[in-house]
Amino acid sequence: MSVFPRAIDAILQARQEDGSSDAVESGFSITVDCDTGNEYDGRMGVRISSIFVILIGSLLGALLPVFLARGTKMRVNGKAFFIAKYFGSGVIIGTAFMHLLSPAFDALKSPCLPEGPINDYDWAAGICLMTVFVMFTIELLVSRFDFFGHNHSDTKVIDPSLNVLQKGSQTPSSSPAHDLEVGQPTKENGNHNHSLPTDVTYPPGGEDHLGHQREHVGNDNHAAFAAQMTGLFILEFGVIFHSIFIGLTLAVSGEEFTVLYIVLVFHQTFEGLGLGSRLATAQWPSSKSWMPYVLALGYAVSTPISIAIGLGVRASLQPGSPNSLVINGVFDAISAGILIYTGLVELLAHEFMFNSYMRNAGLKIQLFALGCVALGCGLMAVLAVWA
Repeated sequence: MSVFPRAIDAILQARQEDGSSDAVESGFSITVDCDTGNEYDGRMGVRISSIFVILIGSLLGALLPVFLARGTKMRVNGKAFFIAKYFGSGVIIGTAFMHLLSPAFDALKSPCLPEGPINDYDWAAGICLMTVFVMFTIELLVSRFDFFGHNHSDTKVIDPSLNVLQKGSQTPSSSPAHDLEVGQPTKENGNHNHSLPTDVTYPPGGEDHLGHQREHVGNDNHAAFAAQMTGLFILEFGVIFHSIFIGLTLAVSGEEFTVLYIVLVFHQTFEGLGLGSRLATAQWPSSKSWMPYVLALGYAVSTPISIAIGLGVRASLQPGSPNSLVINGVFDAISAGILIYTGLVELLAHEFMFNSYMRNAGLKIQLFALGCVALGCGLMAVLAVWA
């Protein structure tokens, strides 16, 4: 939090504690309205419709990329997945800062919170920092130990999206390249590739999230799968927690319901696209080909279910109460840390620095990918004006 807002908060608190002497002289007083935040004003039919509209938008964003990438009867240009992947990365990063970290600061520094330790420290920043460190620790442990189990008879990785993404590639089979199916690198040439990279898998290049090849090829697929599972589950965890709380808020919102309704439809659709593009381009073993659909469906139903719950307990739900502010602030800060780590480390750093295809793609392609990321971030920053 910057110095200026801190100074304003200190001045307002000092004026309230000093009494009304200054207020009498100036002719006005400053009060803080600490209501429960539950401004439910009816319109039940429209609120119920939001359950189904947001569900449809979330399903389109999260499931459509998976169906398009893995559907044998569908043919999609690799450019669409390239754009969706980097645009989705920008959406995730923008969500972390503008829709999670900023509200966490607001909630945990609210003047409606009672005096106590919660007001004596920037807990939003501290919780976010601790979450980032915990995420790194988890990934470090996963990279060292076998938490997902290893079946040697199931090392063949199927990713139908690779067939779509590699179609039209100018790289012939006899040219130096990286064999995505086997996971074995071959000698690279020194020329830059000026077409869109055909490898938009996650992790990039079919490698693990640490960005280097394992010594034993037999264990490489499993190491990459464990790494991508960790990253995807972390990402799923962060966006679902965020989706639950915004659903509860929408259920009992008042005058701003219409604007919030419209904004959240776009918000959930684009956030779903960010998750869905990752699920679609990840390499899944044949025994777990169902998993991307389950993860996408879990995200899609999180907000509609939370809206339904909010409507059911609308009489007792108080999102503006001190307890709710603390709970929302803590979980927003945790989710922000998750998505900041995932967005900056798992997505940006690995896609642009550890992905050999992107490194050799040429400046135009790199700037185009970066522009897609910036577009996703900018869109979520604009939506933060209303929600």
